[in-house]
Amino acid sequence: MSRRPIRPTTQLKKELLEEQKQEIREAFNLFDMNNDGYLDYHELKVAIRALGFDYNKQEVLDLIHEFDRDDRNQLHYEDFFKIMGEKIINRDPLEEIKRAFKLFDDDNTGKISLRNLRRVAKELGENLTDEELRAMIDEFDLDNDGESKFMLFVLVFSQVIYSGKELITNKIVDSQ
Repeated sequence: MSRRPIRPTTQLKKELLEEQKQEIREAFNLFDMNNDGYLDYHELKVAIRALGFDYNKQEVLDLIHEFDRDDRNQLHYEDFFKIMGEKIINRDPLEEIKRAFKLFDDDNTGKISLRNLRRVAKELGENLTDEELRAMIDEFDLDNDGESKFMLFVLVFSQVIYSGKELITNKIVDSQ
């Protein structure tokens, strides 16, 4: 099987932010249960998910098969870094924002309500009062219905992200 095109490690290290490199390293170390510098199938699947990607069983097995260095049926850290670094660099900002919005909008209303915000704050261990949460929503509630809409969520969390030559907000407007 031929390897997919992946940037050289030195180029990836230049393109990735320090936080992204650290995130990859931490995901690997957290799930390398026996600290041998390799991830087996189960460790790899969870590490990939921890970085925000969802691979099915066959995709994980294909990665192992493609990058297995010495027939251990495992993935070495350097290969994990290359694969995940490439995925992080190529993330679609619109998809990332949609995914983040869905974390808040667990009832699929297309809006973030006080109940949604309360749940997320609790999950994050933030002890915020309803007044504080309501103030967050009121800040971005243009139609005074007590909820924040997807477009405002995008504007708040993306702060003008460019995707190629077009503003990501143009893509969002077109997709709705």
